[in-house]
Amino acid sequence: MWGEAFYFLGPDDANTVLVKVWGNPPGRKPLGMLFPAGVTPFDAESWAVTIEYEQDGYVSDEDASKIDYGELLDQMKRVTKEESECRVKEGYAPIELVGWASEPYYDQRPHKLHWAKEIKFGEAKQNTLNYNIRALGRQGVLVLNYIADMSQKPEIDANLDAVMAMTQFNPGNTYDEFNPEIDKVAAYGVGALITGKLLAKTGFLAVLMLFLKKGGVFILAGLAALGKRLMGRNRDA
Repeated sequence: MWGEAFYFLGPDDANTVLVKVWGNPPGRKPLGMLFPAGVTPFDAESWAVTIEYEQDGYVSDEDASKIDYGELLDQMKRVTKEESECRVKEGYAPIELVGWASEPYYDQRPHKLHWAKEIKFGEAKQNTLNYNIRALGRQGVLVLNYIADMSQKPEIDANLDAVMAMTQFNPGNTYDEFNPEIDKVAAYGVGALITGKLLAKTGFLAVLMLFLKKGGVFILAGLAALGKRLMGRNRDA
């Protein structure tokens, strides 16, 4: 499924990378992560795509063409500032949502949404890129988030179509097969997918999916096994 260009980490290894290697606050485990073949999470040039699924029902896209993305960005900045204060109290670096790295775009035919945020973590010399993809299905939304440095955006842009092509639902679960007589409808629309409101119920601190990707990471003794396994896989890629 992932082809030769990527390799996949399962939930446990993905969570280890996010929390112990890249220094994010603990939260709900992703379903997994995609990494480009030829690099490991310990490499400064690495980037990744987290994978999750929100089975909250059919998300109506009727509001997609009516969204004011400038106003939405202002709202997200205010929420991020509040979250930053919580992070600092828990011993993590403050965060700032700098702005759009790519303004939200909803492609109505495949029912896929993507956008990118530029984020500043603490005193980091380089800002972080969070590139977000949402694929709408009959019963929920497939959630993919790139985690990279801003300098890697050209590489992310070059790989965007390949990753977007992986976000397909099986027959019977596609967006266009929604049956209003039997299927649940989500309590939010496309705008809420961007602001991250759908995650508020989980208690997940990173409501806006602001993940840090650390560069120049030191491998701790407890992570040695994961590092050796990934480096072995990298050599075989």
